[in-house]
This record gives sequence, C-alpha cells and structure tokens, in this order.
Amino acid sequence: MSIGNSPEDERPFEDVSEEARPSIGRTLRQARVAAGLTVDDVSTATRVRIAIVRAIEADDFTPCGGDVYARGHIRSLARAVRLDPAPLMKQFDALYGGRPAPTPAAPLFEAERIRPERRGPNWTAAMVAAIVAVVGFVGFTAFKGDDGTKDVADGTAPSSSAPATPTTKSDKPAPVKPAPSDSAIAAAPQDKVTVQVSATDGKSWIYAKDHNGRMLFDGLLKKGDSKTFQDSEKINLVLGDAGAIQLYVNGKKIDDDFQPGAVERLTYTKGDPQAG
Repeated sequence: MSIGNSPEDERPFEDVSEEARPSIGRTLRQARVAAGLTVDDVSTATRVRIAIVRAIEADDFTPCGGDVYARGHIRSLARAVRLDPAPLMKQFDALYGGRPAPTPAAPLFEAERIRPERRGPNWTAAMVAAIVAVVGFVGFTAFKGDDGTKDVADGTAPSSSAPATPTTKSDKPAPVKPAPSDSAIAAAPQDKVTVQVSATDGKSWIYAKDHNGRMLFDGLLKKGDSKTFQDSEKINLVLGDAGAIQLYVNGKKIDDDFQPGAVERLTYTKGDPQAG
C-alpha cells in the first residue's frame, strides 16, 4: 500500500481572488457574444460610438472622456447585453476610486442671469431725495404765505379755490394676474430655444452646450435643483440619469418616458418640443 496524497489533495485550488474575476470589458464582450449581438448592434441600441464600445471591451476607458461618461456608457452597454450593471459599477468604483466629484459649472451666458443681483439700499440717494422734498415743501409754503399777505394788504379777500370735483371709484375690480403654471419658463421668447432641466426624482449629471459647441454646464444636479439654458438656435443635452430629470422646452413639458439610469443625448430647437 502506497502512502501519499489522495487524488482529491492533488486537485488545483480554485482561484477566487479579486484578480481572477473577468475584467469589465471582457465581461461585457462575453455577454454581447452570448446574446448574439455585434458591436454595431450594441452601438445602435445605446447610441455609443463604435470606437468607444470597442475601447471599453478592451478595458480602455480613455475615449469616454472621464469617469462620469465611462460609468454612463458601462451602464448602457450592460443593459444592452442583458447584464445587471450594478456589479460592473461596483467593480469600476473599486478600480478607479468611485464616482468623482462633479465638475464645477461653467459660467452661463445671458440666459442664466435673468435675476438681477440683489443690492442693498442706496442711503445717499434716499437722503438727497428727502432733502429735496423738504426744501420743496418749505418753498411751496412760503410762496402760498406771500400770496395771502398781499391779498389782505390790498383789501381783497383771498379767493377760495373751487371745490375739487369728487372722483368716483370704478366698481370694476382690478384684473387678477393668473398664477404662473409649472410649465411656464420666464415667458420663453419665440425667437430662441429655452430648455429647463429639473432634477425631480433624484440627482443626475448634466452636460449642456449651445449651437456653436460652447459648453454651458457640466456638473451634478441634486434632487430639487433646476437649470435653464437658452440659445438662438439649439441646445444640446446629455443626461447622465434621464429617469431623474423633468424637461420643459419652450414652456412646454416633455413627457418622454426616460428610464432610471439611462444616458440620454438630446437636441432641442425653436420649433420643439421634440427630441433631437
């Protein structure tokens, strides 16, 4: 009888370490192939460019343009190949340090400066106005007094002014201003496109630019926050979590059924509402 290890003892140990887990790109590629989809199919379904899809499947997230974009693309690709995006998001956060801090918002153009800056009272102007009023009142009183003295000296009684004709108040009530509706956006002008973005159901990353490609906003809207953009021709939007966003375009509510977590790229013009 031989003494030694049994066959069970000679079997290799199963590698369950973190390094043995398939990478994000490899997981997405295997799921795509298993679903019988091509890169073109996934690109068409998610509106993510083919070059970016190939880069992500190769675990190269540089073409995404930042971690925020990468997270949105990974989530979209995972849903397209019928994967739960949550484990991939957790794996991405572990590799790259979690969600980055939102990019500071760029200075907006004139449409973001609808409200004037609040200033304190101008005490100098108020004092000058008060002095002018006092001087005017004293001068008027002195003038009236001189006229009365002259009339008495000449033996002429000062004439009394005719009674003023009583004014009648109109019984017609003043028109009541209608309360602004939720869909009104500061009287959106006809010659421009006005887009209001409100985070009603949660927080979402937002990117907006005008028709010249100039960035208007790049940052995170928390729940309850709202941003308004305006341009002479069109507004381009990217919504990191479209399901948390409510849109008003040219004063009208957009009722598109955006899914929670979906990345949406939209364009609106003066003739909308209609998704671009």
